[in-house]
Amino acid sequence: MLDLTESNPTRVGLAYPQAEILGALADTRALRYHPSPRGLDSAREAVAGYYGDRGTPVERGRILLTASTSEAYAYLFKLLANPGDEILAPRPSYPLFEFLAGLESVNIRQYPLRYDGVWHVDFEALEQAITPRTRGIVVVNPNNPTGSFLKRAELDVLDSLAADRGLAILSDEVFRDYGFGEEADRVSTLAGERKALTFCMSGLSKIAGLPQMKLGWIALNGPDREQAMDALELIADTYLSVSTPVQVALPRLLELSGSILNEIRERTASNLARLRQAIHGSAATLLRTEGGWYAVLQVPRTRTEEEWTLMLLDESNVLVQPGFFFDFETEAYLVLSLLPEPATFAEGVSRLLDVTAA
Repeated sequence: MLDLTESNPTRVGLAYPQAEILGALADTRALRYHPSPRGLDSAREAVAGYYGDRGTPVERGRILLTASTSEAYAYLFKLLANPGDEILAPRPSYPLFEFLAGLESVNIRQYPLRYDGVWHVDFEALEQAITPRTRGIVVVNPNNPTGSFLKRAELDVLDSLAADRGLAILSDEVFRDYGFGEEADRVSTLAGERKALTFCMSGLSKIAGLPQMKLGWIALNGPDREQAMDALELIADTYLSVSTPVQVALPRLLELSGSILNEIRERTASNLARLRQAIHGSAATLLRTEGGWYAVLQVPRTRTEEEWTLMLLDESNVLVQPGFFFDFETEAYLVLSLLPEPATFAEGVSRLLDVTAA
């Protein structure tokens, strides 16, 4: 079985600095429990350093730690919405939002991303999706799975729209460090000063390739952020879910993340280049991607996405994801992870293209 959906970085043959990671977890401070709802000062200072190293200063006081990005969403839905209220989320995008919102008795309404050679936000449709019960707008930057970054002009419109309507922006930035190439008008983070109340989310799962460490964060900016932070602290104090060992280890884990991050960058970039070369002249089309860990292929509409996916599985032992998993509005798209080992990826793509050719 050639799994072209694999998105777990710990299972794709990457070379982790194992001794150093384990050493970071051997700190004796991890044996003492001093609960801090916002997170230990040393850990939040390390997150502030992460932003500062990338040119966006964020004070420690604007950072709150969570056990994951998923938990960050749960906290923010609790903070912003009452049961029956609504959060806007992009389409296509990661399918977890509906589940997370449903657990908080919050409804997701979708706004579309459009593709005309590049991905962009349909702001007219976004405005039409806003109702009196809308409380926030989710952006995934870069988007999963389209790999599209917000552009500066789009951010200006989004920030003004959210501020005018009294809505918060929830920016999921877990893939921000995985851009392909450089573009001047890309927005890498919303952590700078904003007109609207804005929550930026990230964590070790992607930027350090360490999903098992279970540590994420929220960085706040915009108006009313102090009041929002106080409320988030109350929510976090109710759960106290972030473990002490990973908080103590965080400064060292972020130091070590550079080598892992670069290895993942090299893997995804090389697999993307391999994919571009392989599909040249084929029946499949690669949609433009700017970053992240995924690629989207458009295949002939001679079959449904479900039929394509099952045919690849049954006849070629290749596992891919159909576009409808991510709420693509039309057929026929297949989503491939760029993380698998190169030999697996190349053979899987070769078999996929043989099937589409046939």
